[in-house]
Amino acid sequence: MTSAGFNVTSSLTLVGFSSLSGHSSLLFFVFLLLYLFVLFSDSLVIYIICSQRALHRPMFTFVASFLLNSLTASTLIYPKIMSDLLLSGAGLVQVSRTLCLCQGFFVSSLGGASFMLLSAMAFDRYLSICYPMQYAVLVTPAKVVLMLLLCWMLPAILGGVTTLLVSRLPLCRAQLNRVYCDIYSLVSLSCGGAEAQLSGLYILLFTAIIVFLPAAFMLFSYARILFICLWRSRSFSSKALQTCLPHLLVFFNYSISVYLDMMLRRLQSNRESDSTVITSILILVPTVLNPVVYGLKLKEVFTHVKRLLSCRRDS
Repeated sequence: MTSAGFNVTSSLTLVGFSSLSGHSSLLFFVFLLLYLFVLFSDSLVIYIICSQRALHRPMFTFVASFLLNSLTASTLIYPKIMSDLLLSGAGLVQVSRTLCLCQGFFVSSLGGASFMLLSAMAFDRYLSICYPMQYAVLVTPAKVVLMLLLCWMLPAILGGVTTLLVSRLPLCRAQLNRVYCDIYSLVSLSCGGAEAQLSGLYILLFTAIIVFLPAAFMLFSYARILFICLWRSRSFSSKALQTCLPHLLVFFNYSISVYLDMMLRRLQSNRESDSTVITSILILVPTVLNPVVYGLKLKEVFTHVKRLLSCRRDS
């Protein structure tokens, strides 16, 4: 078949903000303020964990890594959206297919790494609470490094293969009803056929390995912790559940965001304003809530945050 049967254009159009183009300036300042908040709060918690020797423990190492992952994802998404809001007069944003694929790769790999890191935190809490006597032997610094590498490398490898498969698909459409690029939406623009079906199956496999399996493991770990707490003293149970609560809040935050995003795709709504509002919420809520949860709900971190901010105010 000749290329005339396909749209092999090298550029795509993001139309997610087209229905809200009259409010682009307001949206720009909202995203700017929230991005500055995420940048400051994530960096603050990471700095405190790195600078305080008392926090050099596996749980806080995972928390700092998770916030660093969230900060990286925010830096790859927020500035691009803000520049699009400023430069797109009618809410239509032209983006090259290569840049769209790159952004889709980072969104999928960093999003998958978030779930992997949350599962690593659940595993750490499970061993700490259920096997306290063997914890120091089971969770060594070397094993923590290996788990972190797995959490980042596995989604990156699977995401890279997925992106490579999608990059080979011919496109029959060039308009994405999104405010940023993602791999699944690029597949929806393809002309179908065996290659598109293979890419869709691989995306389902990627989602199962990187999202659903870690989510199931987290639920199992926290269920086991809850079962152990039912048979222990009230003080032990209270302390154990307090350390698990921030991780559970962030986990449900991410899970609800993924669920809403999947529902949005399944509905395949053509109402751009609804799509834009929901997509914006899916971007904003997880990144803003993460540092708030870990900065306020983890007592050890909150103590140092309060001390640091009070010292700066006094000076």
